[in-house]
Amino acid sequence: MSKSIVSTPNAPASIGPFSQAVKANGFVFVSGQVALDPATQKVIEGDVAAQTERVIKNLLAVLKEAKMGPENVVKTTVFLASMADFAKMNEVYERFLGKEPPARSTVQAGGLPKGAKVEIDMIAAF
Repeated sequence: MSKSIVSTPNAPASIGPFSQAVKANGFVFVSGQVALDPATQKVIEGDVAAQTERVIKNLLAVLKEAKMGPENVVKTTVFLASMADFAKMNEVYERFLGKEPPARSTVQAGGLPKGAKVEIDMIAAF
């Protein structure tokens, strides 16, 4: 197996013992991101739409470091603090990933890191 760690200062540093992403055998597995500002490591202010935009920008920054983009995303998992935020999250998500949408699961989580409203992880392929 071929495996390497992907890391960029353009996305928040990991807040635990995990990598921003791992590249393995033609795939990139991007760890879940919440709406942390990469410069401050603090959750941004705003509703779920603003947080979703920050999350996706963070994820795409990691993918860019791996020489990939949204067109390479094959699967995402969206974790919402409240399913009442589904429509607002979905509007932002579609702007970034709606051209050729990847497979996706969306679940309501009992709690997200740092009190975030949304967390998303991604799997991309070469």
